[in-house]
Amino acid sequence: MSPEHIVKNYDQEQQRLHTEILRMGEMAVSQLQAALDVVDRRDDKASQRIIANDDAIDALEQEVSHDVMRLALRGPMASDLRVILAALRIASDIERIGDYASNIAKRSMALNQTPPVPHTLGLHALGLMAVQQLRDVLAAYRDLDVDAAQRVRASDADLDTQYTGLFRELLTYMMEDARNITPCTHLLFMAKNLERIGDHATNIAENIWFRVHGEVMLPPREKRDETNTAAARQ
Repeated sequence: MSPEHIVKNYDQEQQRLHTEILRMGEMAVSQLQAALDVVDRRDDKASQRIIANDDAIDALEQEVSHDVMRLALRGPMASDLRVILAALRIASDIERIGDYASNIAKRSMALNQTPPVPHTLGLHALGLMAVQQLRDVLAAYRDLDVDAAQRVRASDADLDTQYTGLFRELLTYMMEDARNITPCTHLLFMAKNLERIGDHATNIAENIWFRVHGEVMLPPREKRDETNTAAARQ
């Protein structure tokens, strides 16, 4: 096999890895959107389908891991190693995002056993922010756009602010009436899942930076998750 053919084949395998990760990301976005929808519709059957579909994301992560191993065994250069390592990390973050979407669907089934509460609207608003953050970071990965990735990283502070506001609102609602404790507890866990999805989108943004710039230091990131202090003040 000629050196030119080897290089071309290696490039094709890297492109396949890139495409697989984007497909994983789109699946995670679909799962998250569907999970938010079943919370609004209180649809147990749809929730069960979302939970079952999580296996597809897990299976694709395994494919990515195998592809990474094949590339790593071919003795890549330092820049190629960054591509491989970033891909492995990003695939892991997307898999966790899929897990969190599945967790929201599971919680929605428990929430359906209680009377409706108005705070599902706040959860939906938080979810839309997480969906947009995930879409934006996948576009940044597709284009290897470091500036777009850093905008996603910075936007996580806004998601933290929204999460903290919902957290405080739910705590207040629980204290006003003990009957609200069970549904609001489920909503708190779901909101935390969404906040963590934002953190994983941020991880993806940071790995885009790593893929392009290597170990060059990132600027500090603002965090606005104040739920620990909010709980202490209640």
